[in-house]
Amino acid sequence: MIKKLLLALSALFAAYYLRNCCMQNETEIPKITEPNWGPLDSVKDSSIRTFKIDIPKNVINDLRERLSRTREPVPALENVGWTYGLSSKYFKNIIDYWTNKYDWYKRQELLNKYPQFITNIQGLDIHFYHVKPSKLQSNGKQLKVLPLLLVHGWPGSIVEFQKIIPILTTPRAGKNFVFEVIAPSLPGYGFSQGAVRPHMGHAQIAVVLKNLMTRLGFDKFYAQGGDWGSAIVSDISTLFPERALGVHMNMCGVRTSKSFFWLLIGSYFPSLVVESEHYSKVYPLSEKWSRLLEESGYFHLQTTKPDTIGTALMQAPAALATYILEKFSTWTNPEYRFREDGGLLEKYTMDELLDNVMVYWVTDSITTSMRLYAESYSSENHNKYNSLTTNVPAACANFLNELIYTPKSIVEMQFKNLIQFNHLPRGGHFAAFEEPKLLADDFWTFVEKVEKSSAE
Repeated sequence: MIKKLLLALSALFAAYYLRNCCMQNETEIPKITEPNWGPLDSVKDSSIRTFKIDIPKNVINDLRERLSRTREPVPALENVGWTYGLSSKYFKNIIDYWTNKYDWYKRQELLNKYPQFITNIQGLDIHFYHVKPSKLQSNGKQLKVLPLLLVHGWPGSIVEFQKIIPILTTPRAGKNFVFEVIAPSLPGYGFSQGAVRPHMGHAQIAVVLKNLMTRLGFDKFYAQGGDWGSAIVSDISTLFPERALGVHMNMCGVRTSKSFFWLLIGSYFPSLVVESEHYSKVYPLSEKWSRLLEESGYFHLQTTKPDTIGTALMQAPAALATYILEKFSTWTNPEYRFREDGGLLEKYTMDELLDNVMVYWVTDSITTSMRLYAESYSSENHNKYNSLTTNVPAACANFLNELIYTPKSIVEMQFKNLIQFNHLPRGGHFAAFEEPKLLADDFWTFVEKVEKSSAE
């Protein structure tokens, strides 16, 4: 008992020291370069070109031929659900639907329903949706149009935003503003080019997207993101605070030495770190970290050898679908892994899920998407920006089944102007895809607070 108390006091002292020392370094914004990430012989072009998804028939024919040659999977173990990964029993349902019922050409039309463009930023062709408000007036009054950068993560894509875009661009009763949405495909994802040389991590992507907004004429804008999108919009608020009106995140991670010390302290003195009603979201650490370890095998692989797994996945569409769709089960709700069907269609349709897989397949972008892990955790980038703080208005939406929960006290270590920290009653990792209205409602509430504060 005495030993544990001494350990706890030592941790408390260390955390207090870390929390209060070197504050000057935390606020110093490092210089970040803006290199050309594309081929050096590419022609500079600052034009903004209209774009439409139009996949050649030979690509789809090749897909169908490969699906027809899908090998019979190894039989699943009895009564294990999806705890070993995507069940080979349910795998057959996916391949059958993809082969016999899924119609890419109809789905392609749906993905083309919003205006799309491509422009070259730092040597890379960047694809994005640009959707303006459906109306500019409400009750005879002119609405304020607020630019919003909407950022996805992995293994998602712009497919995730199909249902939330109209919710954000349609005026709301009692609100004097509405959003103009810019939703890019991340570099190396889908229809955006990937870098041809190393070191393009999430901070470097933040620079590219900041420059995209500049190209579109937006000096200031709101930003919202989940997964890698959360890290990227956080970087924008930190590196370019003069550009960010406010930043809203689902999956709010703060991973610094200080945050780990405080998490350890909370094991002994939980009231110092997290409210009692949310204790079970963080502790016991052994249980939470064990669960995270169970879900993070992909992470180590993609952080170290993205090209190995990427090359393997692009040889067979069935392999790609298996690797991606498993995440839409267990990351949506951890309880789904105990079900024979993985709960895969509880929150999504098979068409929607295959749309996302198709974006990776038809663009051959799974390898370049996974390189983001290796680049962000390389020696050139890892921990380089973690200790920086920001005073930009920030919000965190904590969905019930998110993979990681970070207590408010720790989030505030980085976001000094955290004006909203809500706990949502349902939903998991892919919030915009799974619970678009719930996420949009939280975002509207946050922006209203920021706008009222700035008007005072």
